[in-house]
Amino acid sequence: MQLLTPQNFADYELIDVGNFEKLERFGQMITIRPEPQALWDKTLSNSEWEKRAHIKFVPKSSSSGEWKKLKNSLPDGKPVPEQWKIAYNIAGESRIAFRLGLTSFKHVGIFPEQAPNWDYIYESVKLLTPSLGGGKGEASPKVLNLFAYTGGASLAAKAAGADITHVDSIKQVVTWSKENMDLSNLSNIRWVVEDALKFVKREEKRGNKYNGIILDPPAYGHGPNGEKWKLEDNISEMMKGVLNILDEKHFLILNAYSLGFSSIIIKNLLKEKAGKHLNTGELYLQATAAQSKLPLGVFGRFRNF
Repeated sequence: MQLLTPQNFADYELIDVGNFEKLERFGQMITIRPEPQALWDKTLSNSEWEKRAHIKFVPKSSSSGEWKKLKNSLPDGKPVPEQWKIAYNIAGESRIAFRLGLTSFKHVGIFPEQAPNWDYIYESVKLLTPSLGGGKGEASPKVLNLFAYTGGASLAAKAAGADITHVDSIKQVVTWSKENMDLSNLSNIRWVVEDALKFVKREEKRGNKYNGIILDPPAYGHGPNGEKWKLEDNISEMMKGVLNILDEKHFLILNAYSLGFSSIIIKNLLKEKAGKHLNTGELYLQATAAQSKLPLGVFGRFRNF
C-alpha cells in the first residue's frame, strides 16, 4: 500500500491540523476550515492560528456555513478577496491554474491532496499517446473524468494532450471548471452536465471506449434530475460499467473520500481488471508545523499499455 502526498506544490501548504480543524495556505490566503478526520490536538495554539489566518469558515448547519474575516488585507497589502488564483506545475513540466472562491459549504474549489493523481494522469497520457499512433503519436488518448468537480484531473489530462470528457452533475461547477481551463491556457475539453452513473451506462450501450478513466465519487450526492448517489450503494454498479468501457490500452484511477472506506474495498472492486498492475493506498497532507499527517482518501490506480 502506498502513501502519497503532493510534492513541490508551492501555492499550497497545510500549516497545522487538529481539534477538527485545518489551517491552510492557498497562495497568500490562509484559511481555517473544519476537518472531520483531525481527531488529535493542534500543534500551534488557537491564538497563533487566528493570528496567521485571514479568514475562517464557521459552520451553521451540517451542510453550510459562513466565512468570518480575521484580517482585512493579504501580505502584499491587497484586500482579502472572495476569489483568487493559484497554480500547480504538473510533474514539474506543465502549469495548470485554478480560480478559488469562498463557498457556503466550506470548499474553496480545489482538493490539493489530488496532486499526485494529476501527475499520474499527465504521465499516463504522455506514455500512452505514442502507442496509439502506431509509434508516431498521431492519436490522442480518450480520457473520461467522472464526478469531475472543478477539473484538476481534466486539466492534467488535457495538458498532456488527451481528448478529455469532463462529467459533473452541477452546472455551476462545470462553469467553474471552464474558468480553470481558460486560466490554464487550455481548450477543447468536452463538458457534460449529467448524472455520472447514467452517463457511464449510456456509453456502455453505445460501445464507446476510453483509454483513461478517473473517478472521485462523493460519499453522497445528487444528479441534475434528483438522481441519488450513495457511495456504498452505487460504487459496485458504477465500477462494473466503468470497467466495461475501458479500451484495451488504458489507465484508471478510483479515489474515495469517505470515513471508514478502506483501500481493501478499492482493491476488491478493481483487482479482476487490474491484476498485478494495481496499486492502492492513501492520499494525505503533511502539516508543516507538526509531524501530523492528515488522511484524505483511499485510491486504486493501474495502467496497462
